Amino acid sequence: MPNTAALQTKIEQSNLYVSIEEYVKGADLEANGVLFLYSANAPSYLESQIRGVLESQPGVSFELWNGNEPGSYAVLLPGQQLDAVHFQGLLLKQRLQETNGELDLRMTLSSFPEQGELNGQVLKQMEESAKLSALGDIHIFTRQEFRSSQSRILIVEGDPTVREFLQIRLQMQGYDTAVTDNGISALELIESWNPDLVLTELNLYGIDGLPYIHHIQQVNVKNTPKIVVLTEQRVEQTISLCFQNGVDDYITKPFSPVELDARIRRCIH
Repeated sequence: MPNTAALQTKIEQSNLYVSIEEYVKGADLEANGVLFLYSANAPSYLESQIRGVLESQPGVSFELWNGNEPGSYAVLLPGQQLDAVHFQGLLLKQRLQETNGELDLRMTLSSFPEQGELNGQVLKQMEESAKLSALGDIHIFTRQEFRSSQSRILIVEGDPTVREFLQIRLQMQGYDTAVTDNGISALELIESWNPDLVLTELNLYGIDGLPYIHHIQQVNVKNTPKIVVLTEQRVEQTISLCFQNGVDDYITKPFSPVELDARIRRCIH
């Protein structure tokens, strides 16, 4: 029996993103700003306050939608390039927090096609990144992240806490992700899902270590994925053998999330 609630959620998400895409297509302008706001403690009147701030700006036209869950809002700013959208975001943040001192406000914004091609997948990632961004942050969704939105990363990690952190972190960077906790299912996913990069621990159930790395490279796919090892193993010989066997990068735990981001970008791009 289908999950009716999950199906309804997917339909609502699709309708929101389709509405934005259709409006942009119909407007036929050189630039279109998009801004997603999220507040976990949004008051019931937040939508009307957002509308009031935007209406108070001379010459600014906009469209406002409710997002895909409570506290989420999508704003389209036709004709506005990134600098102007950023200004509107700063203004919204300032005005809303002036009247709601304890407001937990997060925001992601960008401009199309200045930063990339508008599509439902990118809009979904922007909305999710608004929710996951730092408290009070304004996150600018850049051309780099638009490129990342086309890249798939398979996360292979036995520790559920680390696995969840990595997935959230990489989704915030705009990557399409899949996860598994063992080497056998990882090999199956590589063949069926065809990731661009495998971010993997070496200590895994079923198959691990260098034989596992060798099997990744032998999977029958059109393009063999990049391999980034993220592991507690610090033995110099293991690190050397991994690079000799085609691993693209080797990161030891504990790790810096910022460094991880940079090294994954380097491998993919």
